[in-house]
Amino acid sequence: MKPLVSLIAAAIALAALPIAAQWPNYSVAGAPRTPEGKIIMDAPAPKAPDGHPDLSGIWDLRGPGGRGGPGGQQKGPPPQKGAPPPELPPGTPPNATFKNVGSGFKEGLPLLPWAADLVKQRRSENSKDNPDAHCLPLGLIQLHMHPQPRKIIQTPGLIVMLYEAQGGIRQIFTDGRPLPKDVEPWWYGYSVGKWDGDTLVVETTGFRDDVWLDIDGSPLTESGKMTERIRRLNYGTLQTDVTIEDPKVYTKPFTVRVTHRLLPDTDLIEFICTENDRSGPHLVGK
Repeated sequence: MKPLVSLIAAAIALAALPIAAQWPNYSVAGAPRTPEGKIIMDAPAPKAPDGHPDLSGIWDLRGPGGRGGPGGQQKGPPPQKGAPPPELPPGTPPNATFKNVGSGFKEGLPLLPWAADLVKQRRSENSKDNPDAHCLPLGLIQLHMHPQPRKIIQTPGLIVMLYEAQGGIRQIFTDGRPLPKDVEPWWYGYSVGKWDGDTLVVETTGFRDDVWLDIDGSPLTESGKMTERIRRLNYGTLQTDVTIEDPKVYTKPFTVRVTHRLLPDTDLIEFICTENDRSGPHLVGK
């Protein structure tokens, strides 16, 4: 195995450990449960005091790359190895993947020529410069798709997302403020959200010029914008449609879907990647 591939495989293997190793179990009060005490995942989504859906909870990636622990399993038999992906209804965004955000598009992402060459180069080097391999903040799509969970804390005027991966912290302001102009670029950009019925619409700009959307290195620059439409479909399912716009990189906007499953009665654990990291010199690519 190549160095970075080995690191990623090891990280995913660790993420797939039983949930008992995640955090001491503690039953959350007020959750809908069966007589046996199990969370009823398809119960109605909870409401916040303002009447909007409450997105709060610990959320795990559902589908390829997901932890698959309690609360993270899908109904029905698993797909057969090598089987083509199921047909999606017209207008449904394809599912994003951690390695290649555009894998669900038949023609791939609508990359400009220079950006396509950059992604090809990064792949040829085994993605050795991916921020995730150097204890640096990940791009938001990578965080959406990361096999480690994330925690959403919803308060009036502010939603906080705590990512176990790289110990990331993101703020989404829902107090009516506009997106800022001419701000210092951030790894996660600057996010504001508003409700459209039961859907939280989040707009994010102000990115750095070196964001990686996925392991392959699909880029996002300071001219990029990300729009998320987040819905809590029921008590145990969170669905996010993500639209990426960046005229410096892509010929047109594109939209992908990410689905998360509730991890009940648990919490995040520490993720420390800033001390004693000695893997960098070994990420030499080809």
